[in-house]
Amino acid sequence: MTPTRVSKHHDDDHDHGAHQEPGFLGFVKRWVFTTNHKDIGTLYLTIAMVNFLLAGAMALLIRSELFLPGHRLIAPDFFNTMTTMHGLIMVFGVVMPVFVGLANWQIPMMLGAPDMALPRLNNWSFWLLPFAFTILLSTFFISGSAPNYGWTFYAPLSTKYGPPSTDFMIFAIHIMGMSSILGSINIIATILNMRAPGMKLMQMPMFVWTWLITAFLLLAIMPVLAGTVTMMLTDRHFGTSFFDAAGGGDPILFQHLFWFFGHPEVYVLILPAFGVISEILPTFSRKKLFGYHFMVYATAAIAFLSYIVWVHHMFTAGVPIQAALIFMYSTMLIAVPTGIKIFNWVATIFKGSITFETPMLFAIAFLFMFTLGGFSGLMLAIVPADYQYQDTYFVVAHFHYVLVPGAIFSAIAAVYYWIPKWTGHMYNETLGKLHFWLSTISLNITFFPMHFLGLAGMPRRIPDYALQFTDFNQIATVGAFIFGFSHLIFLYNIIQTVRGKGKKATKRVWEGAHGFEWTLPSPPPYHSFLTPPVFVEEASSHEAWDVSDHHEK
Repeated sequence: MTPTRVSKHHDDDHDHGAHQEPGFLGFVKRWVFTTNHKDIGTLYLTIAMVNFLLAGAMALLIRSELFLPGHRLIAPDFFNTMTTMHGLIMVFGVVMPVFVGLANWQIPMMLGAPDMALPRLNNWSFWLLPFAFTILLSTFFISGSAPNYGWTFYAPLSTKYGPPSTDFMIFAIHIMGMSSILGSINIIATILNMRAPGMKLMQMPMFVWTWLITAFLLLAIMPVLAGTVTMMLTDRHFGTSFFDAAGGGDPILFQHLFWFFGHPEVYVLILPAFGVISEILPTFSRKKLFGYHFMVYATAAIAFLSYIVWVHHMFTAGVPIQAALIFMYSTMLIAVPTGIKIFNWVATIFKGSITFETPMLFAIAFLFMFTLGGFSGLMLAIVPADYQYQDTYFVVAHFHYVLVPGAIFSAIAAVYYWIPKWTGHMYNETLGKLHFWLSTISLNITFFPMHFLGLAGMPRRIPDYALQFTDFNQIATVGAFIFGFSHLIFLYNIIQTVRGKGKKATKRVWEGAHGFEWTLPSPPPYHSFLTPPVFVEEASSHEAWDVSDHHEK
C-alpha cells in the first residue's frame, strides 16, 4: 500500500514567507491569526517545549530537596506545590500538546489533504492553551500559593483544604479541556473527510489511525473531567457535598470520576506514541510494518479496554473484592493487545536492513523501556501485591517508565524524524546521538532505583525520608540532573536546524520512508497539495516511488 502523487506544486506562489507581511507586526499577525496546519503545529510544539523545560526545572527542584534526608532546601508546602504543578504541566502542557502538534503537522500531509478540515477552529483550539497555562502558573502569585495536593487533586484535600488558587486550576482545566475537544473534532473531521482519493481507512498510516482512536477517546473523557472539576467548584463555594462525607457525599466518588477520566487519559498520552514508533521502525528497517491490520485492531482494543480498568488505581480504597477481581483481570487483559503491538514492532525490525540514526535509537529505547514499564504495571495490577506498592516510589518508577521512554522519547524521535522535512535541513546527527545516549543512560539512573525505594517502603510525595533511603535517592538526583542537561543539547540542536545550519534535506529524507509526506519538497510548501494526490496500491513500493518521483519532475 503506497501512495502515488499526481499533483504539481508552485512553490513561488505557496512559499511560507509569502504569507507573512514584513516587520514585527507582520510576524505577530502571521502567528496569531494563522490557520495553516503547519504553523499551528509549530505553535503546539513550541508551547510543549517551553512547558517541558519549566516542568523539568520543577522536577530538578524536587530531586534537589530529596538529595539528602532532613535537608530543607525548600519548605514542605512548596515541595508539595512542585510535585503537583510538575505533574499537571507534564500531562496537560507537554505530552498532550506535543502530540497534537505532530498531528497538525503530519496528518494533512499523510492523507494528501491541503489543510485540516476546520482551520479557524484549529487556530482557536491552540490559542486557548497559552491562556490556560498562564492562569495555572499565575497561582504561584496568589495568596496561599499554587495547588499543593498532587496532580490527581483528590477531594477532600482539594475541595475542603485546598488553597484559594484551586479555583484558578479548575478554570485552567476547563479551558484545556475545551482545547482538547475542539482539536479532537478537527482531527476526526480531517481523517474521515479529507483522505486522498483511493485511500481507504485500512490503508492510512498507523500514526493517523492512532490519532483517530485517540481523538474519540478525548471526546469521551474530557467532559467527565469537566464535570468532576465543576463538582469540586460547587463543593467549595455553593454548599454542595458531592465529595464531603459530613454532608452525605463520598470522597471515593471523586476517585471513581477522576480515574474514569484518568486511565483512558494514559492511553491518550501513549497511543499517538505508538503511531510514531509504527512509522519510524519500518523506515529504518526498510521493511513494511508487520501485521498492519492487527496493529489497528490492537489499538482499538486498547482504547476500549482503557474504559474498564480505572479501579486498579483504587484497590486500597476499600472497593468490594468482586470489583477488585474484575478490574484486576481487565487490567491484565490490556497487556494482550499491547503485547501484540510489541511483537509486531519486533517482527518489523527482525532481519531488516537496519540503520541506527537518532530517531531509530529513540524508537528502540522506547521498545525496551516501555516494555519494562508495562511489566511493572502488571505487578501493580495484582490486588494483594498492590497493597505493598500503593503510594510508594514503585508507582513513581512505573509511570515514569511508561511516560518518559513511552511518550517523551517517542515525541523526541518524531521531532528528529520529521524536522528535516519541516525545515528543509538535517539536524546534527552527532549531537542527536549524544542526546540519545546521555538521556537514555541518565533516565535509567534516575528512575530504576525508585523501584527499590518503593519496594523498601518509601512513600511518594514526601519532602523528607528515613536515612536508609539516602543512597538510592542520591543516585536518582544525579541522574535527573544529567537527564535535564541532555535536553539542552536537544534544544540547541533543534534551534540550529530551524536556523538552517544543517545540510539541505532531500525530498525523501530517509531511504526507507514511504508516504505522501515524503513526495513533497523539504520544507513542504504553504499549501501541501494544490490538487488532491491519488492513492494507488502498487505491487512494489519501489515502483510506486519511481512513479511518484516521475510525477514530481
